[in-house]
Amino acid sequence: MTMAYRMTRTLPADRAAIIMPVDHGLIFDRLPGLENPAAVVEEFGGDDITGFMMSPGLVVRTERYFAERPHLSRVMAIDAFYHYTDAPAGVGALQHSVEDAVRLGVDCVKMLMPWNTTKAEQAALVTRVGKVVSDCERWQIPLMLEPVMLGAPRTPEVVAAEELAARIAFDLGAHIIKIAFPGEEGTRRLVEELGLPVVIAGGPREGDAADTVEAVRQTVVAGARGIIVGRNVWQRSLPEAHSIVGQLAALSRSGGRALQTV
Repeated sequence: MTMAYRMTRTLPADRAAIIMPVDHGLIFDRLPGLENPAAVVEEFGGDDITGFMMSPGLVVRTERYFAERPHLSRVMAIDAFYHYTDAPAGVGALQHSVEDAVRLGVDCVKMLMPWNTTKAEQAALVTRVGKVVSDCERWQIPLMLEPVMLGAPRTPEVVAAEELAARIAFDLGAHIIKIAFPGEEGTRRLVEELGLPVVIAGGPREGDAADTVEAVRQTVVAGARGIIVGRNVWQRSLPEAHSIVGQLAALSRSGGRALQTV
């Protein structure tokens, strides 16, 4: 399989991707709504989403489910960072290889890029990323890299710092940039300047359903190729969660033109 094939599965050409992350157990505490990640996959796998972001263990546990639903893509997290509440003292590490991801049949690998860390950890991180980029080119599988000021409040300064880190992610050779929503103009600027597919992370649950839908509308209008939305969906009641997914799917297929009054 080629890089182009896997990129197209991860980010379809005819819509913005909706990728539901259920890989939080690698670095977070036990999250409400994600006590049983496989059950979340089964609950939402029949909705109009394009795929899931998963831990290696969950990839293995759900392989039969996805074999029966080949339209769904899988992005596999291959690293971890401890601890997200204290990034300046934290340390990251690869926990699986690109070869593992190819062997398991996933479409894309994902790495964190915490940038509010020590200089020594930043140097170690870029070394890990460089090796993964080289392996991704050899195995023809895209790397989704997530520049983040881990655990930091969403101040204007943090948003600006993540945009700068996205430039470093570009220069390191990422194929896809995953970043917390920097606003419609910030998203458009990243899309235009970097020339790489940008996908926007939903982050922790905030506001009501209308807030989530409006943020996604702005994301899609600004040219993002996908949204990574988890806690703002599966931490809500199931009827509300499925309704949100339906609205997001409509936006993803219309370039953000649907539901503009929401």
